Amino acid sequence: MIKLMKRWWSYTTAKLTGAFNEGADPKVQLEQAIQEAQDQHRRLKEQAANVIANQKQTEIRLNRTMEEYEKISSNARQAVLMADDAQKKGNTKKLNEYTSAAEAFANRMVALEQEVQDLKSLHLQASQAADQAKSAVHQNSSALQKKLGERQKLLSQLDQAKMQEQLNKAMSSLSETVGDEVPSFDEVRNKVESRYAKARGAAELNEGSIEGRMLEVEQASMNVEAESRLAEIRAQLGITEASEVTDAPTEGGTTATA
Repeated sequence: MIKLMKRWWSYTTAKLTGAFNEGADPKVQLEQAIQEAQDQHRRLKEQAANVIANQKQTEIRLNRTMEEYEKISSNARQAVLMADDAQKKGNTKKLNEYTSAAEAFANRMVALEQEVQDLKSLHLQASQAADQAKSAVHQNSSALQKKLGERQKLLSQLDQAKMQEQLNKAMSSLSETVGDEVPSFDEVRNKVESRYAKARGAAELNEGSIEGRMLEVEQASMNVEAESRLAEIRAQLGITEASEVTDAPTEGGTTATA
């Protein structure tokens, strides 16, 4: 039962993820990916800084321990010299005191020697880890810069894809019906051409009918009447028609030419 539930959950998750990816805006997803890459690089730098800081702290402890070792070693030598001087002078009390101090310094030297060896080993490991962290940051920085450079290219390709999709949609709408209430371009063209053809056919029928000839006669009569009326108006205004001026005789017995 548990196995079946896991399979069902995996299937549902994959289905929802696929549906989400199909409906999501690629530009937004691209910005999300870039933001995630930048956040990951920031976290990597913080981790690398901690590794380098640990290496620096180990180096400081090593240097401090070595300085302490040198100081203790010098004190031990001085205690041995003072114990030897007390022995030469026969001062047993001072001899025992300086000898005890020299032994204490010697014990401290042994402990510091072990601590120095341990710190050297830790420092070597920390230095290697710091170098690896620096290399990882450098490589990730190069990868991030490459992604940032490709982002503009991808955005440009996305804009071109959207434009091409709109163009394809527009071209398809010229020959395909885009909806029940919206006819295609071809349908509208066929409708206009059919209406135009019917109108021309009706006009040709009218031209060959008696009614058509009667309309022509009426129009011709109206034109003759209009020309007569214009001639009367010109005569009243004393305007000579161009044909009369052209045909009028000149003094030499010839007609005037234009």
